[in-house]
Amino acid sequence: MSQIHEECGVFGIFAPSRQDVASTAYYALFALQHRGQESAGIVVSDDGVFRTHKDVGLVNDVFSADALKTLGEGNMAIGHVRYSTTGSGARENAQPIVVNHLKGHMALAHNGNLTNASELREALELGGSIFHTTSDSEVLSYIIIKERVNASSMEDAVLAAMDKIEGAYSAVVMSPSKLIAVRDPHGFRPLCYGVRDDGAYIVASESCALDAIGATYVREVEPGEMLVFTKDGVRSDVSHCGGKKTLCVFEFLYIARPDSVIDGKSVHEARRQAGKFLAKQYKIDADIVVGVPDSGLDAAFGYAEESGIPYGIGFIKNKYIGRTFIAPGQKAREDRVRIKLNVLTSAIKGKRVILVDDSIVRGTTCGRIVKLLRDAGAKEVHMLSSAPPFLNPCYYGTDIDSRENLIACHHSVEEIAKIIGADSLGYLELDKAAFLTGGDGSGFCSACFDGNYPTDVPSEALKSRFERWTHPISENPKFNTTSEE
Repeated sequence: MSQIHEECGVFGIFAPSRQDVASTAYYALFALQHRGQESAGIVVSDDGVFRTHKDVGLVNDVFSADALKTLGEGNMAIGHVRYSTTGSGARENAQPIVVNHLKGHMALAHNGNLTNASELREALELGGSIFHTTSDSEVLSYIIIKERVNASSMEDAVLAAMDKIEGAYSAVVMSPSKLIAVRDPHGFRPLCYGVRDDGAYIVASESCALDAIGATYVREVEPGEMLVFTKDGVRSDVSHCGGKKTLCVFEFLYIARPDSVIDGKSVHEARRQAGKFLAKQYKIDADIVVGVPDSGLDAAFGYAEESGIPYGIGFIKNKYIGRTFIAPGQKAREDRVRIKLNVLTSAIKGKRVILVDDSIVRGTTCGRIVKLLRDAGAKEVHMLSSAPPFLNPCYYGTDIDSRENLIACHHSVEEIAKIIGADSLGYLELDKAAFLTGGDGSGFCSACFDGNYPTDVPSEALKSRFERWTHPISENPKFNTTSEE
């Protein structure tokens, strides 16, 4: 919880002829690596025969040259990079999920969080379903397969499943002959598609994955829309469209890559605008503006543009270190900060510094970063967050499942500034967050900031809520018959 954890990234390709779709998926997952660093996986369909490789680790660790060769050629593939927001990061939770069923087989990759996953899983288990993972993505796959038994096609099964599942889901589903892309009616998580010169259709969480494999961005999958890709082309079903769109605003503030385009809007420009808003809110007398790599850089640049204070490079980032939250334990995370970031002392020493970061969650990491600047000789350090204060849990795929570790829930702005060692602290105003991309400010979910949830919230939402079901039944209070009840 020292930093916000990303959710997942999904990818799919439907090619007009047999080709090396595994390598295409591999390069696309590299581009989506920022969305999940716990595990990675690819499933290739070769004339309806599925070949799978997935494991814990980064894309480069999971897929050796031999692994890609084993996956081989095919006409379809889906891929996934994961950070767990429901269920642990264990190997069995790696995606895509492959299910063999009465009418064939299916592979699924999912980004988001189902808000009614607990109720659905309990009903499925009472009906005899056996779960092999502790993720809500397996619940989604079971619901689709249950519908497929009675449906005439996989797309009809997906549409029927959409009537039962609630919450956030941007998913790709692969049958032996079709690639399906589906997005929940609120559009919490991004999903787009494009085409390549060879006629291949591409689906991905972000447009940066399309760029990585030479595909041209066409458009976003609309909230509630299902796209079906076959040898006959692409067709759309909008029977679940028409609801209120609530894309997660934090996609623009932190999660997405700055070179991505979401809903036709540049992520880089949105963050730059956040910095300009901060400059209008906080007129600080300082010598230099620096950003925390990587997602704080664009906002720092925007602040410098608007304020006229010089923008400078304050940190050199070790490109070979993963994000700080990967290290288990707080001490290890703190050590990672020192290894990952080194201060450019010549740019900082003796100066009054405005430090811009994308968010403040627990306060530990930004406290370490402020100390790095102090140790390098900064005369003053004024911390600014390009996101409003986090005050509420997220139920739609960002890993904030309780208020317990959110520093803004327990301390005032002045207290937080003192805790992290800054001379002053400022957050982006809540009413500015929805206007980062222009327009009328509608179409975003900002419940983690304001508590206005666009759906019913689950009665239980802890990340580990399914872990207890992996214990012996006598240890599970839900099924403990020795109590006096």
